[in-house]
This record gives sequence, C-alpha cells and structure tokens, in this order.
Amino acid sequence: MTFVTVGELWKWAEVRNWGERSRDELARWIARRPVIPSDDLVARQWGLLSAAARGRGRPRPQNDTWVAASCLRHRLPLLTMNKKDFSDFAEHHGLVLLGEGP
Repeated sequence: MTFVTVGELWKWAEVRNWGERSRDELARWIARRPVIPSDDLVARQWGLLSAAARGRGRPRPQNDTWVAASCLRHRLPLLTMNKKDFSDFAEHHGLVLLGEGP
C-alpha cells in the first residue's frame, strides 16, 4: 500500500466523521500492512509521469500519478479494481496492473 493510499484512507475517515473506535481500528489495520513511503526517487518518477501525461494531452489525477510512481520506483505491480485509471501508466511506462476491471 502506498503512502498516498494511507492518506486517502485517513481522509475517508475524516470526511465521514468516524468515531474514535473506528479510527483506532483503521490505525491498527494500517499498522499491520507494509507502506511504500515517498522518497526522492518516487518524487522524480512522479515528475516524469506527470510531464509525460501532460505532453500526451492526457494529464492524470495527482494521487493516481503518485501511486503509479511509487509502484514503478519500487518495481511493484499495482493491484487495483479500476485498471482504466492506470492504463496510461501501463501502456507508456510499463506499470504492471493486477486486479479486475477494464
């Protein structure tokens, strides 16, 4: 799971006003999973992906680009239920996509 995914999970909890018990359960759930952190190489990969997508006239959402950059930097496949959101990264940058969906 990427650092971006962790942020999105915490945003979900905030937006939905989860109580202390639910937030504690989320914290415990996250703590049991490996998290891909950000570093300079992830940031560089993000810049490359963002610029390339813009150059193709198909800018991608920032969080999707961070997730793709994290996976590419660490040479990990991306498990997603929405492959179409990441198809440009697979087609143009070699991101390996796993999961269901188009």
